[in-house]
Amino acid sequence: MGPVTVAVSGGPDSLALALAVVAVGRPGRSITVDHGLQDGSAEQAAAAAALIQGLGFDGTVVRVDVTGPGGPEAAARRARYAALAEHAAGPVLLGHTMDDQAETVLLGLGRGSGPRSIAGMRAWTPPWGRPLLGVRRADTAAACADAGLKPWNDPHNADPAFTRVRLRHEVLPLLDDVLGGGVVPALARTAELLADDLAGLDEVAEDAMDGALEDGALLTRVLRRRPAAVRRRVLRSWAAGAGAEPLTSEHLHRLDDLVTAGRQGAAVRLPGAIDAVLEADRLRGRPVGRPG
Repeated sequence: MGPVTVAVSGGPDSLALALAVVAVGRPGRSITVDHGLQDGSAEQAAAAAALIQGLGFDGTVVRVDVTGPGGPEAAARRARYAALAEHAAGPVLLGHTMDDQAETVLLGLGRGSGPRSIAGMRAWTPPWGRPLLGVRRADTAAACADAGLKPWNDPHNADPAFTRVRLRHEVLPLLDDVLGGGVVPALARTAELLADDLAGLDEVAEDAMDGALEDGALLTRVLRRRPAAVRRRVLRSWAAGAGAEPLTSEHLHRLDDLVTAGRQGAAVRLPGAIDAVLEADRLRGRPVGRPG
Protein backbone atom coordinates (compact mmCIF):
# COMPACT_ATOMS: atom_id res chain seq x y z
CA MET A 1 0.00 0.00 0.00
CA GLY A 2 1.22 3.51 -0.79
CA PRO A 3 1.01 6.55 1.49
CA VAL A 4 -2.12 7.02 3.57
CA THR A 5 -3.79 10.12 4.91
CA VAL A 6 -5.22 10.21 8.42
CA ALA A 7 -8.19 12.48 9.16
CA VAL A 8 -7.43 14.04 12.54
CA SER A 9 -9.89 16.21 14.45
CA GLY A 10 -7.84 16.27 17.64
CA GLY A 11 -10.39 14.09 19.44
CA PRO A 12 -9.48 10.79 21.14
CA ASP A 13 -10.63 8.55 18.28
CA SER A 14 -8.58 10.21 15.56
CA LEU A 15 -5.55 10.61 17.83
CA ALA A 16 -5.71 6.92 18.77
CA LEU A 17 -5.86 6.12 15.07
CA ALA A 18 -2.78 8.26 14.46
CA LEU A 19 -0.98 6.43 17.28
CA ALA A 20 -1.85 3.11 15.64
CA VAL A 21 -0.47 4.32 12.30
CA VAL A 22 2.74 5.39 14.05
CA ALA A 23 2.94 1.99 15.79
CA VAL A 24 3.01 0.18 12.44
CA GLY A 25 5.63 2.60 11.11
CA ARG A 26 3.50 4.43 8.55
CA PRO A 27 3.21 8.08 9.65
CA GLY A 28 2.54 10.24 6.62
CA ARG A 29 0.08 12.99 5.97
CA SER A 30 -2.78 14.09 8.18
CA ILE A 31 -5.62 16.48 7.44
CA THR A 32 -7.61 18.42 10.01
CA VAL A 33 -10.83 19.93 8.69
CA ASP A 34 -11.88 23.24 10.20
CA HIS A 35 -15.65 23.47 9.78
CA GLY A 36 -15.77 27.00 11.16
CA LEU A 37 -18.88 26.23 13.23
CA GLN A 38 -17.51 27.29 16.61
CA ASP A 39 -15.62 30.24 17.99
CA GLY A 40 -11.93 29.43 18.03
CA SER A 41 -12.26 26.60 15.51
CA ALA A 42 -9.24 27.81 13.53
CA GLU A 43 -7.06 27.82 16.64
CA GLN A 44 -8.25 24.36 17.64
CA ALA A 45 -7.60 22.97 14.17
CA ALA A 46 -4.09 24.45 14.23
CA ALA A 47 -3.47 22.92 17.65
CA ALA A 48 -4.60 19.49 16.40
CA ALA A 49 -2.27 19.77 13.40
CA ALA A 50 0.64 20.78 15.64
CA LEU A 51 -0.06 17.84 17.98
CA ILE A 52 -0.11 15.37 15.12
CA GLN A 53 3.07 16.85 13.65
CA GLY A 54 4.73 15.94 16.94
CA LEU A 55 3.94 12.30 16.13
CA GLY A 56 5.74 12.53 12.79
CA PHE A 57 2.89 13.49 10.48
CA ASP A 58 2.81 16.23 7.88
CA GLY A 59 -0.21 17.96 9.42
CA THR A 60 -2.41 20.11 7.19
CA VAL A 61 -5.48 22.20 8.04
CA VAL A 62 -8.27 22.65 5.48
CA ARG A 63 -11.03 25.21 6.08
CA VAL A 64 -14.46 24.43 4.62
CA ASP A 65 -17.80 26.19 4.24
CA VAL A 66 -20.68 24.22 5.76
CA THR A 67 -23.75 24.84 3.62
CA GLY A 68 -26.58 22.96 1.97
CA PRO A 69 -29.61 20.93 2.95
CA GLY A 70 -30.08 18.34 5.66
CA GLY A 71 -29.14 20.26 8.80
CA PRO A 72 -25.70 21.11 10.21
CA GLU A 73 -24.65 17.49 10.84
CA ALA A 74 -25.26 16.39 7.26
CA ALA A 75 -23.83 19.59 5.78
CA ALA A 76 -20.67 19.33 7.89
CA ARG A 77 -20.24 15.70 6.90
CA ARG A 78 -20.53 16.51 3.18
CA ALA A 79 -18.05 19.36 3.47
CA ARG A 80 -15.60 17.23 5.46
CA TYR A 81 -15.63 14.28 3.06
CA ALA A 82 -15.33 16.57 0.05
CA ALA A 83 -12.30 18.30 1.58
CA LEU A 84 -10.62 15.02 2.49
CA ALA A 85 -11.23 13.60 -1.00
CA GLU A 86 -9.81 16.72 -2.63
CA HIS A 87 -6.68 17.12 -0.53
CA ALA A 88 -5.73 13.53 0.34
CA ALA A 89 -3.43 11.27 -1.63
CA GLY A 90 -4.31 7.58 -1.56
CA PRO A 91 -6.42 5.92 1.14
CA VAL A 92 -7.94 8.10 3.86
CA LEU A 93 -8.16 6.60 7.35
CA LEU A 94 -11.07 7.70 9.55
CA GLY A 95 -11.38 7.24 13.31
CA HIS A 96 -14.87 5.72 13.47
CA THR A 97 -15.25 3.25 16.33
CA MET A 98 -17.63 0.44 17.23
CA ASP A 99 -19.71 3.00 19.15
CA ASP A 100 -20.06 5.12 16.01
CA GLN A 101 -21.15 2.01 14.14
CA ALA A 102 -23.85 1.24 16.73
CA GLU A 103 -25.17 4.79 16.48
CA THR A 104 -25.27 4.51 12.68
CA VAL A 105 -27.28 1.29 12.88
CA LEU A 106 -29.79 2.86 15.26
CA LEU A 107 -30.18 5.89 13.02
CA GLY A 108 -30.86 3.62 10.05
CA LEU A 109 -33.43 1.62 12.01
CA GLY A 110 -35.20 4.72 13.25
CA ARG A 111 -35.40 6.29 9.81
CA GLY A 112 -36.50 3.13 8.01
CA SER A 113 -33.62 3.65 5.59
CA GLY A 114 -33.36 0.03 4.52
CA PRO A 115 -30.74 -2.67 4.93
CA ARG A 116 -27.80 -0.74 3.46
CA SER A 117 -28.19 1.92 6.12
CA ILE A 118 -28.57 -0.65 8.90
CA ALA A 119 -25.44 -2.41 7.64
CA GLY A 120 -23.59 0.70 8.75
CA MET A 121 -20.07 1.65 7.77
CA ARG A 122 -17.61 -0.70 6.10
CA ALA A 123 -14.00 -1.09 7.18
CA TRP A 124 -12.91 -0.38 3.61
CA THR A 125 -14.89 1.56 1.03
CA PRO A 126 -12.31 3.14 -1.29
CA PRO A 127 -10.83 5.55 -0.55
CA TRP A 128 -12.14 5.44 3.03
CA GLY A 129 -10.63 3.11 5.60
CA ARG A 130 -12.05 2.62 9.10
CA PRO A 131 -9.63 0.37 10.99
CA LEU A 132 -11.15 1.11 14.43
CA LEU A 133 -14.65 -0.29 13.86
CA GLY A 134 -13.82 -3.15 16.22
CA VAL A 135 -12.56 -0.78 18.95
CA ARG A 136 -14.66 0.87 21.65
CA ARG A 137 -14.57 4.61 22.22
CA ALA A 138 -13.35 4.11 25.78
CA ASP A 139 -10.32 2.26 24.43
CA THR A 140 -9.30 5.16 22.20
CA ALA A 141 -9.42 7.52 25.18
CA ALA A 142 -7.31 5.08 27.18
CA ALA A 143 -4.77 4.84 24.36
CA CYS A 144 -4.38 8.62 24.31
CA ALA A 145 -3.95 8.73 28.09
CA ASP A 146 -1.30 6.01 27.97
CA ALA A 147 0.59 8.00 25.32
CA GLY A 148 0.36 11.21 27.33
CA LEU A 149 -1.82 12.95 24.74
CA LYS A 150 -4.58 15.34 25.71
CA PRO A 151 -7.39 15.07 23.15
CA TRP A 152 -9.78 17.87 22.34
CA ASN A 153 -13.35 17.22 23.45
CA ASP A 154 -15.63 18.83 20.89
CA PRO A 155 -18.49 20.63 22.69
CA HIS A 156 -20.83 19.51 19.90
CA ASN A 157 -20.35 15.93 21.13
CA ALA A 158 -22.23 16.86 24.30
CA ASP A 159 -24.91 19.03 22.71
CA PRO A 160 -28.34 17.31 22.82
CA ALA A 161 -29.45 19.37 19.82
CA PHE A 162 -27.66 16.73 17.72
CA THR A 163 -29.41 13.40 17.20
CA ARG A 164 -26.25 11.34 17.54
CA VAL A 165 -25.49 12.94 20.91
CA ARG A 166 -28.85 11.87 22.30
CA LEU A 167 -28.37 8.37 20.93
CA ARG A 168 -24.96 8.24 22.58
CA HIS A 169 -25.90 9.61 25.98
CA GLU A 170 -29.56 8.67 26.33
CA VAL A 171 -30.72 5.87 24.02
CA LEU A 172 -27.76 3.48 24.09
CA PRO A 173 -27.34 3.60 27.89
CA LEU A 174 -31.09 2.96 28.27
CA LEU A 175 -30.94 0.01 25.89
CA ASP A 176 -27.96 -1.37 27.80
CA ASP A 177 -29.93 -1.06 31.02
CA VAL A 178 -33.09 -2.69 29.64
CA LEU A 179 -31.32 -5.47 27.71
CA GLY A 180 -28.63 -6.26 30.24
CA GLY A 181 -25.63 -4.77 28.45
CA GLY A 182 -23.72 -5.57 25.29
CA VAL A 183 -25.90 -3.48 22.99
CA VAL A 184 -23.08 -1.70 21.15
CA PRO A 185 -21.24 -4.92 20.18
CA ALA A 186 -24.57 -6.53 19.26
CA LEU A 187 -25.51 -3.68 16.94
CA ALA A 188 -22.06 -3.69 15.36
CA ARG A 189 -22.33 -7.46 14.85
CA THR A 190 -25.74 -6.99 13.24
CA ALA A 191 -24.23 -4.48 10.82
CA GLU A 192 -21.44 -6.89 9.88
CA LEU A 193 -23.81 -9.82 9.30
CA LEU A 194 -26.17 -7.72 7.23
CA ALA A 195 -23.32 -6.31 5.16
CA ASP A 196 -22.27 -9.87 4.29
CA ASP A 197 -25.83 -10.69 3.22
CA LEU A 198 -26.03 -7.56 1.09
CA ALA A 199 -22.75 -8.41 -0.62
CA GLY A 200 -24.15 -11.84 -1.48
CA LEU A 201 -27.36 -10.38 -2.88
CA ASP A 202 -25.40 -7.85 -4.91
CA GLU A 203 -23.42 -10.66 -6.50
CA VAL A 204 -26.61 -12.57 -7.35
CA ALA A 205 -28.07 -9.36 -8.80
CA GLU A 206 -25.04 -8.90 -11.06
CA ASP A 207 -25.60 -12.37 -12.48
CA ALA A 208 -29.31 -11.63 -12.88
CA MET A 209 -28.51 -8.44 -14.77
CA ASP A 210 -26.24 -10.35 -17.15
CA GLY A 211 -29.06 -12.79 -17.87
CA ALA A 212 -31.78 -10.19 -18.32
CA LEU A 213 -30.04 -7.42 -20.27
CA GLU A 214 -30.30 -7.35 -24.05
CA ASP A 215 -29.32 -4.32 -26.15
CA GLY A 216 -29.79 -2.01 -23.18
CA ALA A 217 -33.30 -3.30 -22.40
CA LEU A 218 -34.33 -5.65 -19.59
CA LEU A 219 -36.16 -8.85 -20.49
CA THR A 220 -39.01 -8.72 -18.02
CA ARG A 221 -39.99 -12.36 -18.46
CA VAL A 222 -36.52 -13.27 -17.15
CA LEU A 223 -36.53 -10.69 -14.39
CA ARG A 224 -39.97 -11.66 -13.06
CA ARG A 225 -38.64 -15.03 -11.92
CA ARG A 226 -36.18 -13.40 -9.56
CA PRO A 227 -36.92 -12.61 -5.89
CA ALA A 228 -37.93 -9.02 -5.19
CA ALA A 229 -34.65 -8.20 -3.43
CA VAL A 230 -32.67 -9.28 -6.49
CA ARG A 231 -35.10 -7.78 -9.01
CA ARG A 232 -35.00 -4.35 -7.39
CA ARG A 233 -31.23 -4.32 -7.30
CA VAL A 234 -31.19 -5.04 -11.01
CA LEU A 235 -33.73 -2.31 -11.65
CA ARG A 236 -31.79 0.27 -9.64
CA SER A 237 -28.59 -0.55 -11.52
CA TRP A 238 -30.34 -0.61 -14.89
CA ALA A 239 -32.01 2.75 -14.26
CA ALA A 240 -28.65 4.34 -13.45
CA GLY A 241 -27.21 2.93 -16.67
CA ALA A 242 -30.17 4.33 -18.59
CA GLY A 243 -29.34 7.83 -17.36
CA ALA A 244 -31.72 8.15 -14.43
CA GLU A 245 -30.74 9.92 -11.26
CA PRO A 246 -30.82 7.96 -7.95
CA LEU A 247 -34.23 6.38 -7.38
CA THR A 248 -36.38 6.92 -4.32
CA SER A 249 -38.09 3.94 -2.72
CA GLU A 250 -41.36 5.02 -4.36
CA HIS A 251 -39.79 5.13 -7.82
CA LEU A 252 -38.19 1.74 -7.33
CA HIS A 253 -41.44 0.08 -6.23
CA ARG A 254 -43.36 1.62 -9.14
CA LEU A 255 -40.70 0.36 -11.52
CA ASP A 256 -40.89 -3.10 -9.97
CA ASP A 257 -44.68 -3.11 -10.31
CA LEU A 258 -44.27 -2.20 -13.98
CA VAL A 259 -42.03 -5.24 -14.49
CA THR A 260 -44.19 -7.72 -12.57
CA ALA A 261 -47.72 -6.57 -13.47
CA GLY A 262 -47.55 -3.70 -15.94
CA ARG A 263 -49.36 -3.58 -19.25
CA GLN A 264 -47.57 -3.16 -22.55
CA GLY A 265 -46.94 0.50 -23.32
CA ALA A 266 -47.11 1.59 -19.68
CA ALA A 267 -44.32 3.81 -18.38
CA VAL A 268 -42.83 5.12 -15.15
CA ARG A 269 -41.20 8.56 -15.06
CA LEU A 270 -37.82 8.33 -13.30
CA PRO A 271 -35.69 11.11 -11.79
CA GLY A 272 -33.48 12.68 -14.42
CA ALA A 273 -36.27 12.94 -17.03
CA ILE A 274 -36.10 9.29 -18.06
CA ASP A 275 -39.18 7.21 -18.90
CA ALA A 276 -39.02 3.48 -18.24
CA VAL A 277 -41.33 2.02 -20.87
CA LEU A 278 -42.63 -1.56 -21.12
CA GLU A 279 -42.56 -2.64 -24.76
CA ALA A 280 -42.82 -6.20 -26.12
CA ASP A 281 -41.89 -7.68 -22.74
CA ARG A 282 -38.83 -5.44 -22.55
CA LEU A 283 -38.16 -2.53 -20.24
CA ARG A 284 -36.53 0.33 -22.10
CA GLY A 285 -35.22 3.67 -20.92
CA ARG A 286 -36.08 6.71 -23.00
CA PRO A 287 -35.29 10.39 -22.35
CA VAL A 288 -38.47 12.40 -21.86
CA GLY A 289 -39.60 13.97 -25.12
CA ARG A 290 -37.80 11.53 -27.38
CA PRO A 291 -40.23 9.61 -29.59
CA GLY A 292 -40.36 5.81 -29.31
